[in-house]
Amino acid sequence: MYGMTSITTRQREIADFIDQTRRDEGSAPSFREIARHFGFKSVGTVVSHVRALRRKGIFHAPTRHARSLRVRSTLEPLRKSVVDVPLLGVIPAGFAEDRKQDAQGCISMDIETLGIKPSPRTFALQVRGDSMIGRCILDGDLVVLEHGMTPRSGDVVAALIDNESTLKTFLVNHGKPFLRAENPKYPDLIPAHELVIQGVVVALVRRRKG
Repeated sequence: MYGMTSITTRQREIADFIDQTRRDEGSAPSFREIARHFGFKSVGTVVSHVRALRRKGIFHAPTRHARSLRVRSTLEPLRKSVVDVPLLGVIPAGFAEDRKQDAQGCISMDIETLGIKPSPRTFALQVRGDSMIGRCILDGDLVVLEHGMTPRSGDVVAALIDNESTLKTFLVNHGKPFLRAENPKYPDLIPAHELVIQGVVVALVRRRKG
């Protein structure tokens, strides 16, 4: 955690205790709690150790409040810009469904991991169903999409086909667009009236299940 920074064993123990307490409880311990944990007779001893750790760059920006202390990660200089992509709900990867998309939160990712440069039109949806397994898109995955992109034949898209929502591969046959599932259990979807592309998939996020 502390790289090549020279700190004493006790300082390391105090920094570890502060870091673990923040992880477990959401905030750092007070000076009194630190003193009690290590059996110090005086809070002043804790203050001295914390000052030394601040000077050595172990904590983030200096603060007068113990509960605001946060240990600096050695990986921090390597962290890229983090972006928040709104998660707008669920997209069926099966038979098309009449479904409205409501914001459920966001996913935070660094730009390098995402592999794209997000814009205000970037959003995410959670996949439900198995119609896209041939493109390695599984039930429960999160797809990151860009609204307003013109899809190319072969792109995976979120689409409204005759007012029903689905996630499929966009294809064009003799100038006529249609949607194809990547699972032989599901038929091609040919619009009777209207096909509206809501977004083109630009990234995939998979969360470990269980």
